[in-house]
Amino acid sequence: MTYPTPPAPRPLPADATTEGLAFHRLVFARRRSGWWTPLATGALGVAFYLVVSLVLGVALVAFIFVSDPMADPDVTLDRFLRFDVRDPLSLAVPLVSLALMIPCYLFASWIVNGGRIRLISSVAGRLRWRWMLLCAGAALAVYLVISALSFLLPAEDTAGAELVAPAENSAFLASFVVLLLFVPLQSAAEEYVFRGYFMQAIGRWLKHPLWAILLPVPVFVLGHGYDPLGQTGVGIFAIAAGWLVWRTGGLEAAIALHVVNNLVAFGFSLFGLSDVNATDTSALSLVGSVVMIGAYCAVVEWLWRKGDGRRTLRLTPAPAVAPPVFAYPPAGYPVAAGVYPGQMPPFSGGMPPQSPAGAPGDGAVPAAPAVTPPSAAGIPAPRWGEYAPGHEPAATSDEDPRRD
Repeated sequence: MTYPTPPAPRPLPADATTEGLAFHRLVFARRRSGWWTPLATGALGVAFYLVVSLVLGVALVAFIFVSDPMADPDVTLDRFLRFDVRDPLSLAVPLVSLALMIPCYLFASWIVNGGRIRLISSVAGRLRWRWMLLCAGAALAVYLVISALSFLLPAEDTAGAELVAPAENSAFLASFVVLLLFVPLQSAAEEYVFRGYFMQAIGRWLKHPLWAILLPVPVFVLGHGYDPLGQTGVGIFAIAAGWLVWRTGGLEAAIALHVVNNLVAFGFSLFGLSDVNATDTSALSLVGSVVMIGAYCAVVEWLWRKGDGRRTLRLTPAPAVAPPVFAYPPAGYPVAAGVYPGQMPPFSGGMPPQSPAGAPGDGAVPAAPAVTPPSAAGIPAPRWGEYAPGHEPAATSDEDPRRD
C-alpha cells in the first residue's frame, strides 16, 4: 500500500536561516508559530492565572477565618494591599501571587506553541544559570557602589514615611527569609511575562527589535503605582531590560537586574532606611536609578563581549524526505500458504529477493533517502554571535504549513 505524503515543512522567515533568530523572534523555532498563537497563549495564560489566583484567594480566606474567626474583612484586605515588613504573610502573599505567572505562562505556551518551551528563556533553549549569576554579581556590585556614593549626598526628607527599625521588628528574621525566597521568583515572573511573552508575541508580527522593546513598556509602567517621576524611572527600567534581553539573547541579564533592584528596595525598607510602599519619587532618586541602570548595562555589554557573545539561533530547514512506498507482498517474494492478499507473509530470515537493476516492482526494497549534512549542503557554519543551527520543527498533521 502507499502511505500519504506528509505536509511540507512550513516556510521559515528570512532571518531564521541567514543572520539567525533574535530573542523576540524565537517563536518561529517552536512547533506552531501561526499569527494567532500569541493571542491564544495570552488568553489561555490569563485564564490559568485567574483560576490559580481564585484558588489561592479562597485558601487564604479560609486560613484567616480559621486562625481568627472575628477578623475584620476590611482590615484583612488592607493587610494584603500593602507590604508590611513586620508581617511576613503580607509580604509572601503578593509576591507568591505574582510568581504564579511563570507556570501559567509556560503551560499556556506549551499547549499553544508545542515543544521547545525552553526557548522562552533564551536562544540557547535553556536558562543560562552561569550567565545569570554573573549578571547578578555585576548588578549587586553596581548597586552597592552607587548606593554607597548616594550616602555622600544630602539626605532626603523622610517625613511621612513608614520606617521600621530592625530592633522594633519582631518578625525581622522571618521577613528576611520571605524576601530572599520569593522576591527572585516575583522578579523572574515579571520578566517572563513582560520581556518573555510580550517581546516574543510582538516579534511574531513585527521583525524590528525596537517594536518588541518599546511596545510592552506602557503596560509595565501601568502595573506600578508611582508618581510621574517614579513612572519615568519604571519606564527607563523597562526599556533597559528589553534591550538587555534582545542584546544578550535571553532573559538572564534582565532577571538579574530585576532581582537585585527589588531585593535592594525591600532590604532598605527591612533595615528601616526607606518605605517600600512610598509612591513619591524625588528627582535625585530618579537620577540615581538611571545611573545605576546605565552602569549595569555597560558592565553587561562588556561582559557579553568578553564572553562567547552568542545571541541568535539560526535554523536549517528540515530536509524534504520522500516517504517509502511499500507493496505487500513484494514482487518475487514467496507467498506462504494461508496468507491473504495484501497481508505481510511470515518472514523467516534473510532479505526478500532483489533484482540487480532495483527497478520498481521487481522485488527491490527501496533504499532510505540520503540526508545531506548541513555542512555539505552549502549551509555555513555558525558565525560569531550564533548558537549552532537547530532544525526547523517538523510539520505535523494538525497544523497547516500555509498558516504562516
